[in-house]
Amino acid sequence: MVEKINTNNFQSNVVFASCKPWHKPLFDSLKKKINLNWMYASTPNDLNGAIDTMDPKYIFFLHWNWLVPERIWKKHECVCFHMTDVPYGRGGSPLQNLILAGHKESKLTALRMVSEMDAGPVYTKRSLRLDGTAQEIYVRAGVLSAEIIEWMIEQQPVPVEQMGEVVMFKRRKPEQSVLPESGTLSSAYDFIRMLDADGYPHAFLEHGDYMLNFSRARFENGRLVAEVEIKIRNFT
Repeated sequence: MVEKINTNNFQSNVVFASCKPWHKPLFDSLKKKINLNWMYASTPNDLNGAIDTMDPKYIFFLHWNWLVPERIWKKHECVCFHMTDVPYGRGGSPLQNLILAGHKESKLTALRMVSEMDAGPVYTKRSLRLDGTAQEIYVRAGVLSAEIIEWMIEQQPVPVEQMGEVVMFKRRKPEQSVLPESGTLSSAYDFIRMLDADGYPHAFLEHGDYMLNFSRARFENGRLVAEVEIKIRNFT
């Protein structure tokens, strides 16, 4: 039996926004567990349609590839989830930048969306392990996000302004996924796994007419083993 949470003090609509398909089961579970009017948005058109259909109290952005217009985040309480202990690590490619910096764990931060990227006040932070492939970490963060959504609907917390030194991360570009020419087996492992997720450019090498993409890195008897997909390079 699915345990229902108390929504007596919460009379409103909720939008769950994500462009990643692995978040859809989380939405389905929340919709069953929490008796509210939910809508799912995976594109900007979906989001606009949801807002036109309902007047949501919360719009939860688990993973979103587009700029959210000011008219939306100024009118609605827009909550985004960021994979760092802000103000450390504001900006792009947080998971990859965290792993490159040697972090073994981080915080998943739920914060209010404002004009400046990842600078809004914080609702809560939860510990997040950074072991495994990027895909495994993203799925883990999604489950944690769903737990935070439950908590927020039940508690309706007031966010608190960020404190401390701001450290910005730069969004990585596809060409930065070239496997480094030097380093240790551990650093090569981290480099491959941090890019190993659906829809992301995997670690790669170019060799003549070929492109070699690396995934599923693991250690076996002291050796680093990975799967390699070989493609013909596109020179256009």
